[in-house]
Amino acid sequence: MTKTLKELAQLVGGECRGPEDLPLSGINAIDQAGPHEITFVTRPKFARRVEQSCAGAFIVSPHLGHLGRPLLITDDPYLAYAKIAEVFAPPLWRWPGVSNQAYLGNACRLGEQVSIAPFVWIGDNVSLGDRAILLPGVVVGNGVSIGADVVLHPNVTIRDGCTIGNRVIIHGGAVIGADGFGFAPDRESFHKIPQLGSVVIEDDVEIGANCTIDRGALGDTRICRGVKIDNLVQVAHNVVIGENSIIVAQVGISGSTQVGRNVMLAGQVGLVGHITIGDGVRIGAQSGVSNSVPAGQTVMGSPVLPHGEFLRMITVQKKLPEMYNRIKMLEKQVAKLSLALAKE
Repeated sequence: MTKTLKELAQLVGGECRGPEDLPLSGINAIDQAGPHEITFVTRPKFARRVEQSCAGAFIVSPHLGHLGRPLLITDDPYLAYAKIAEVFAPPLWRWPGVSNQAYLGNACRLGEQVSIAPFVWIGDNVSLGDRAILLPGVVVGNGVSIGADVVLHPNVTIRDGCTIGNRVIIHGGAVIGADGFGFAPDRESFHKIPQLGSVVIEDDVEIGANCTIDRGALGDTRICRGVKIDNLVQVAHNVVIGENSIIVAQVGISGSTQVGRNVMLAGQVGLVGHITIGDGVRIGAQSGVSNSVPAGQTVMGSPVLPHGEFLRMITVQKKLPEMYNRIKMLEKQVAKLSLALAKE
């Protein structure tokens, strides 16, 4: 596919500066792009690399509009890059129709233009929306409802009774609806608690590879509209994640925790169970959260502290060896003075 610089500028609502009919057939990194590819610059410190680049055109913000190369100027170069990358991305492979090497259970309801690849297993009473794509190795349990334009990548498992909304993408190896971790102490052993709830994933959610989202013990685990979950994330039973939240890799969320809207959990954050994370909260990487966090706060550390306080603490920690040596020296001086005073 080839687009002109003007066509790409119109796509993202930007300004074209340079030859409007410049043909572009791809997008690439600034140090790898060729003369028929566009690239992007998001930070002023990278502007010096523009003159060294072989790219045909550059997506930049207005304050870099002086650069003497063909430019697509926009207020948000990173967002423009994302939209243009969609134009040049190769289409997702689709199996034409339903493979005769797939298994479909009884009373399945298939929408129009579905793609079911070889070695897919679908249970009884499953509903599959229009244009859904199920790639090899997908397993869909009994009574599952899957919306339109859903993509299930290889080896995804959707357990019985779960609900998947429209335009959901689930990457390889993810398991939706496994039993939650529920056991009641029984003297020296543990008695398994049946997990009778389900998982509801709303529209426009994306779930990374090898994630696990457990079904509710009673009631549902719910991933609300627009949530984006990175790889290797564990979501326990009866968790609710609010709309448009971002959950980065290796986060673990314990049971019955409520995560608000527009929350960002950075990599390896751990949340204990039965707490509430307010709307708009930002939690820094490797933080351990043992109490609820009010809306709008930015916190980090283990246990978490307000961001500014955490940074001050880290600054002091770096000085601890010096402070320790100084205190030991002062203690010796005080001891000498006390001894001298005692002799008087």
